[in-house]
Amino acid sequence: MEHINLVETFSEFKEFKNIDRETMMRIIEDVFKHMLVKKYGSDENFSVIVNIDKGDLEIWRNREIVEDGEVEDENSQIAYSEAIKIEPDFEVGEEVSEEIKMKDFGRREILAIRQNLMSKIQEYEKDSIFKKYKEKIGEIITGEVYQVWKKEILVLDDEYIELSLPRSEQIPSDFYRKGDTIRAVVSKVYIDEKTHSPVIVLSRTSPVFLERLFESEVPEVYDGLITIRNIVRVPGERAKIAVESYDDRIDPVGACVGMKGSRIHGIVRELRNENIDVINYTSNPSLYITRALSPAKITSLHINEEEKRVEVYMKPDQVSLVIGKGGYNIKLASRLTGYEIDVYRDSDIDNEDVDLQEFSDEIDQWIIDVFKGIGCDTARSVLDLSIEELTHRTDLEEETIREVLKILKAEFE
Repeated sequence: MEHINLVETFSEFKEFKNIDRETMMRIIEDVFKHMLVKKYGSDENFSVIVNIDKGDLEIWRNREIVEDGEVEDENSQIAYSEAIKIEPDFEVGEEVSEEIKMKDFGRREILAIRQNLMSKIQEYEKDSIFKKYKEKIGEIITGEVYQVWKKEILVLDDEYIELSLPRSEQIPSDFYRKGDTIRAVVSKVYIDEKTHSPVIVLSRTSPVFLERLFESEVPEVYDGLITIRNIVRVPGERAKIAVESYDDRIDPVGACVGMKGSRIHGIVRELRNENIDVINYTSNPSLYITRALSPAKITSLHINEEEKRVEVYMKPDQVSLVIGKGGYNIKLASRLTGYEIDVYRDSDIDNEDVDLQEFSDEIDQWIIDVFKGIGCDTARSVLDLSIEELTHRTDLEEETIREVLKILKAEFE
């Protein structure tokens, strides 16, 4: 007996690799039942049998045999004279089962089945992809760069599912070509309103990406022996990560950095040489702020808990370290601790200071700019340095420097 061969009838189904055989057959069964309802008004007296192994299906219509002239519903009843043509031994009251062939469906019905089937399968695939990646939010995935555009990079995973890495989620110094391997964390998954397709967004700038990298490189973090309390980043530039361990035998900072930086080096390379400060977390705000401002050394600090501000005092030579390149060190320390940080220079004399720009009517602007170029932007910061050091660092004439010092000292006399 010849049944409907699905692969031969609908050859395009071979392309759907992400759907298991059983699910595919269940979808097919539903689609054919839907067509039977449209064609016959009901599917209640039909049996749709899907053969998973052979990839074919049988459709049987079951009808009750009634006396000639008493047929009220042609779909569920058959006249006795018609029934005995199928099998001479049939009697009134028995049930007749007839197989529905593909030729029993018209061309338009077959086309509708094909379109409905394709639509159902695509819908299932989209739903499966959405659910799969919704569960992967926060996980690192490795993919292959398929296309590089101005605003985003199209990435394919190992199942050829399309993933998006927007420019805003890339490290500024990231550079990829087609075919390159890329690592990123799944940031968010949503359904596009226009295409109704799942959109999987990746990120290399998220703090979660850095956290997952530490989990992969540091076994103690992965096992939960070391806890990451907070991470703040300026992607590609600098990051600060606060860690702690409840096991006194474990040095959380040392474990994260590794012997001679062996563990952290791989993370730094992945993040395009992002400078990472690993800090030992503490619930003591003063100590936490002090550690967060490393590598600078501060001499004292005053915390205003109500305003969440802190005044930190340090020697003049530590100011540039506290602020850091591009101001990243102090910005990240503030975000890590949750306090606005105000920096003050220590001085044994009156702490009053004057911005160097205030002397522009007495000192040429180009000279002021030279002093600012070496980190001296206030009168005190210039006076704290010797004439020899100022001469060496500014390349100005000694006579010029003496004249500047004379003007600045006069301000405090």
